[in-house]
Amino acid sequence: MATLRELKGRIGSVKSSEKITGAMKMISSAKMHKADGVLRSLVPYRHQIKTIIAHLLNSDNNYDSPLITPREVNHISIVVFGSDDGLCGAYNIQIFKYLITKLAEYKTIYGNNVRFRILPIGKKMVKAVSKLAQSDIEVVGNIQLNTRSQLEEIKVFTNQLQNEFISLETDKIAVIYTHFKSVSKQFPVIDELFPIDPAKLSGELDHNNTNKPYLFEPDPNTIFNSVLPLFVLSTMQEIAAENNASEQAARVMAMQSANDNAKNLLEELQIVYNKLRQQSITTELLDILGGQVKE
Repeated sequence: MATLRELKGRIGSVKSSEKITGAMKMISSAKMHKADGVLRSLVPYRHQIKTIIAHLLNSDNNYDSPLITPREVNHISIVVFGSDDGLCGAYNIQIFKYLITKLAEYKTIYGNNVRFRILPIGKKMVKAVSKLAQSDIEVVGNIQLNTRSQLEEIKVFTNQLQNEFISLETDKIAVIYTHFKSVSKQFPVIDELFPIDPAKLSGELDHNNTNKPYLFEPDPNTIFNSVLPLFVLSTMQEIAAENNASEQAARVMAMQSANDNAKNLLEELQIVYNKLRQQSITTELLDILGGQVKE
């Protein structure tokens, strides 16, 4: 049985842990709200790009772009967003399990001969994905991008992916990340970046302005091919911001859980301490009443 001094030491340690997890929760919460703000600020820009594309598609012209042209799929590149830091619960584990599921699904759709290239982003994801490397799965571990990368770095990486698709180095590029729905709910999703699904480009037309005439210069197809890369870049920006918000939300929930566990443990230790202290006092009183003198 632990002594009073030992219990007192444990109580002090648990109190310190409670303060630390509480502080970390507050920091992660602030970072999450900041990331959510960035995500919201990107929505108008993306909406405007999709509106421009919708007007182009509504102009009864023929459009052609290598970014929307599907082809036979023999090679698939998958970008996987994880985290650079830990203490975020099962966040990275859920993404990794989702990746395994998607690899199996793609093999079912395109056959067992399809080859994969995985591009993990985040130190924790790089470590997790490295074990998947085999003859038909290439893991690229030296990507110059992380979860804290800014717009210019995201732009360079997105342009690199676009050039690889256009040059036929890969036939499909998909991105796995964590969708941010709320503080308590985030889940992995996959977004196929290339070829661009034409269905994603429609449906954003403002029907209140459909009767306004538009003049396209130099021509609609040139404008269409100029706007498409902007659409892809805005998509990657949103993915990065959403993944960052999800990571911080997962960390908030993990710190909340750790804080709750610390409180419960503190209550249990306090009860044991009080019982042991009461027992010690009772023993001393009995010794005095019995005329015994302790050394």
